[in-house]
Amino acid sequence: GSFSSDEVIRKRLLIDGDGAGDDRRINLLVKSFIKWCNSGSQEEGYSQYQRMLSTLSQCEFSMGKTLLVYDMNLREMENYEKIYKDIVQYNSYFFLKENSIAAAHEKISECKKQILQAKRIRKNRQEYDALAKVIQHHPDRHETLKQLEALGKELQNLSHIKENVEDKLELRRKQFHVLLSTIHELQQTLENDEKLSEAEESQETQMEAEAKQ
Repeated sequence: GSFSSDEVIRKRLLIDGDGAGDDRRINLLVKSFIKWCNSGSQEEGYSQYQRMLSTLSQCEFSMGKTLLVYDMNLREMENYEKIYKDIVQYNSYFFLKENSIAAAHEKISECKKQILQAKRIRKNRQEYDALAKVIQHHPDRHETLKQLEALGKELQNLSHIKENVEDKLELRRKQFHVLLSTIHELQQTLENDEKLSEAEESQETQMEAEAKQ
């Protein structure tokens, strides 16, 4: 009807948000440039000029968004690797080096710090998602669903990290409770042995006194 084939292609490119339409953008730019060169009137030339500017803006926006996502992914990978190394180091240190109650308290404190760090990572991810939505202005429904799905996976990964840390924290608490119970039982046994020994000594003393009489 009222829209030319070039206009339809241009509108489809305007809603392409995943960077897959760079070749089509270039083709559209070349066609617009040729039409601009062959434009007969000033009005037609100005229209083609605006189309070229629009296509260039879309290319710049796509490139900027791709670089932003790539840089964010690199930072997240570095954070995940650091958390993983800290957890491995913590486990080795706990099982090989520490045996005292004071060490157990220290490890519980480290677990709490790791939980807080995971929460900060999730908060940063949520802030980044909000910023990305502002930059994209008017994303289409398909792109929005893809972003929500990716965000759900990221949040699920962070949730798994949090659950693993909380499980380790709960295990350390149980081990600490068992240690305290063992100490209490040992102390009770020693007290009972001491009372039994005193009773035996008292009985022997009484028997010796009766024998002398």
